[in-house]
Amino acid sequence: QGALTMEMHQVRYFLALCETLNFTRAAERCHVSQPSLTRAIKKLEEEFGGELFRRERNLTHLTELGRSLRQHMQDVASASEAAVAHARTMRHGKRAPIVLGVMSTLSPARLSALLRHLRERVPNLDLTIADASGNGLVEQLMQGDVDVGLLALPQLPDRINVRPLFEERYMIAFPRGHRFEQMNGVPMSELHGEDYLVRLHCEFSDHFDALGGLHDFATRVRHSSEREDWVQAMVLAGLGCAVMPEHLPVLPGIAMRPIVDPAVVRTVSLATVAGRRFTPPLKLLVDAVERFDWRH
Repeated sequence: QGALTMEMHQVRYFLALCETLNFTRAAERCHVSQPSLTRAIKKLEEEFGGELFRRERNLTHLTELGRSLRQHMQDVASASEAAVAHARTMRHGKRAPIVLGVMSTLSPARLSALLRHLRERVPNLDLTIADASGNGLVEQLMQGDVDVGLLALPQLPDRINVRPLFEERYMIAFPRGHRFEQMNGVPMSELHGEDYLVRLHCEFSDHFDALGGLHDFATRVRHSSEREDWVQAMVLAGLGCAVMPEHLPVLPGIAMRPIVDPAVVRTVSLATVAGRRFTPPLKLLVDAVERFDWRH
């Protein structure tokens, strides 16, 4: 068969008919005559090789083929809308403001690489970065203070939709020369009796608890801080070890090993609020983030 010659007005007619299940109301919604809408749907059916709608007396319903195509057609319409909006902002020099919430424990190096990618894909995006703890970011998302977030929490409210992006292990960080340096991985039990530094925004305990992990060891908590640079300075000074995510940049002189028995991993995801409409600029951002190669 030859390539499809589907046009955007056919997509609009199809989606309107999906919502109304009534040819007359769908035609009114699209501001066309009913015969014009019927011909467009008929042409779509010829191109796709089967009925999309079945009319039985006064009832119209989607066929199996129609149901299977509905999401694809919606994606086509959304992509078209986003492309038009992007072209409009480029043409008029307008910028599209978006607030991206970022969990404070996410690696700045990875975030910088993502921002370069976004600048290439959506050059006119007016992006504000707001950082917060994991739970704080969830609250900001729910309240609408941020449009989309980068999160890594094992449990989230039902209204938060997530798109997994990448995984990273939790590591134990320590000064060079520490006994952990001789290990390929540090079992959780080896932390018993160790001087320990608490990163107050760290989600490690949430992920560890989600594994159902029980431990019979105790660390000696020496200091706590919200500041990553302060915690790392204390590690470097030999004041204790600290749990950190795998890709967090560390100061020279700090070594890291993966935590094992059990291994604890977090999934960093793109988070949005269910039922909240995506503006065209936000749709462009979400698509660009999902296409980013997080392996590098």
